[in-house]
Amino acid sequence: MKATQLLNNLGQSLWLDNITRDLLTSGTLKHYIDDLSVTGLTSNPTIFENAIKNSTAYDASIRQKLKEGKSAEELFFELALEDLTQAADLFRPIYDRTNGVDGWVSLEVSPLLAYDTKRTLAAAKELYARAGRPNLFIKIPGTKEGLPAIEEAIFAGVPVNVTLLFSREHYLAAADAFLRGIERRIEAGLKPGVGSVASVFVSRWDGAVMGKVTDALRNRLGIAIAARTYKAARSLLSSPRWQRVYSSGAWPQRLLWASTGTKDPLASDVLYIKALAAPFTVNTMPEGTLKALAKHSKLDSIMAADGGDCEEVLAQFAAEGVDVDALGAQLQEQGAKSFVNSWNGLMAVIASKGAALAKAG
Repeated sequence: MKATQLLNNLGQSLWLDNITRDLLTSGTLKHYIDDLSVTGLTSNPTIFENAIKNSTAYDASIRQKLKEGKSAEELFFELALEDLTQAADLFRPIYDRTNGVDGWVSLEVSPLLAYDTKRTLAAAKELYARAGRPNLFIKIPGTKEGLPAIEEAIFAGVPVNVTLLFSREHYLAAADAFLRGIERRIEAGLKPGVGSVASVFVSRWDGAVMGKVTDALRNRLGIAIAARTYKAARSLLSSPRWQRVYSSGAWPQRLLWASTGTKDPLASDVLYIKALAAPFTVNTMPEGTLKALAKHSKLDSIMAADGGDCEEVLAQFAAEGVDVDALGAQLQEQGAKSFVNSWNGLMAVIASKGAALAKAG
């Protein structure tokens, strides 16, 4: 049995961290669903930038939308919604079968809004309404300014994929924002079943300390942070506060492992996938990592609910001068800037392709 199916049997959802029009039209995404146990999908500006730049599949749409006077941002969201609503329809049977637990796709608000609560909320509401699909998450960053928007979006009934989380503390803040939104819905007499995942980025931790710690600690920081966060999530899920909202019909917010492609060429191509095997979580992985995982036929272990040896490992990093609190804040800030750079790159690609298409007639 493929390791992809083993993870699915364990209770972990495998989502593809990629979307292109070619994936949809070629039947490749359907193949991943049917044969590799893929049950959802995430996207981001970099993914769309590469998709538009490296394919002619979008050319006709871009040419037409530019003739209609659309700006690059307007054009992008129309293209993205066309792709993601089609993907959402492919995953809809899974969404229905799991009663909304699985079968989701994700669309990100503009990264330029990461520190603007009011505009983030407005964009989230608008994009979700335009999509017209119940199984579409709007990605909102878990920055200080993003947290109020997350609460308000959940209260408004907009499903949220909280992105740009790096630490246990980031996760707990995002979970609290989600819970506040749900509790307010219950108080207002609204149905509390609003979906959400909390996306914790893993491999970037190891990239940040590469060459700065001993070889014995190579590629161990991200997994230790994930284990610490998983312990906190398991504790929170069994707390009286969560039990109260569950009993009112709320859906639990699941942990999602993001940035799980291996960056170190000396490490296993499925390093983070096998290390982060845990029930009631999601692992969203690049296409290459998914294909690599499908070649395996066993899992090494399952994450310990109590965090295992994560604190001992983190103490070793501290002894080598790594301040994980400061580094977590730094990674979130860098991540927000990286998303802005990707967004600007995406807008430039659309403008460049549009100009080339116009010149070609």
